[in-house]
Amino acid sequence: MLHPVELEGLVAIMFSLAIPIFAIVMGISKSIKKNENERIIREAIITNHTDPETAQLLIQNQEPKSNKFTALRWGCVLLGIGLGAAINALAHMDPKDDIYFWLILAAGCGVGFLASFIVEMKMQKKETQEDEQPDASTFN
Repeated sequence: MLHPVELEGLVAIMFSLAIPIFAIVMGISKSIKKNENERIIREAIITNHTDPETAQLLIQNQEPKSNKFTALRWGCVLLGIGLGAAINALAHMDPKDDIYFWLILAAGCGVGFLASFIVEMKMQKKETQEDEQPDASTFN
């Protein structure tokens, strides 16, 4: 019979291998389903004799917009966590014995997200103001 510690390790290994395998299988199945849906749409367009403009709208890829602030957000979060870790190091807190170690790291993460939010809002506000201002060259 396996000792509980050995069983714990075996379960951890199984989960650590199962998660990436599950992610790969789900990614492949999503890709297959997407291709199948696109094929069905194309067949429906052909059989229903849809006009070219409508067909173009149905077929074109609907890629989600990428968030240009992702790097900023994660940079602020990692910086916040790093500051939390520095505070923990200065306070000589041990992660095994002290819950405050983890609370300070979580607070650092929260401060990073908050800083990212504030900076993103200011940058978006600045962009909208620049877009609303008319270009001086159009009046010449």
